Amino acid sequence: MLNDFDEILKGALSLPPSERAMLADDLQQSLDSPNQTQIDALWAEEAERRLREIEEGRVEAIDGELVMQRLRSRFKIDKTNRTG
Repeated sequence: MLNDFDEILKGALSLPPSERAMLADDLQQSLDSPNQTQIDALWAEEAERRLREIEEGRVEAIDGELVMQRLRSRFKIDKTNRTG
């Protein structure tokens, strides 16, 4: 089995970048749940709702690094030891 994997990987890596990208996409889709299209649509709606809230001034965006600093402080997570 490992030999098959190695051969498949070697063949895949020899493909041009565009074909490797298509292969990667197909492999990723094969791991998705059967209702992934519905999940993706719901996430797209949520992203659009959140963007509207920001644009309308109903919520304020917070810098991602600031959020992470606050979380690390709250949970006392050392940046060098991400497991806590």
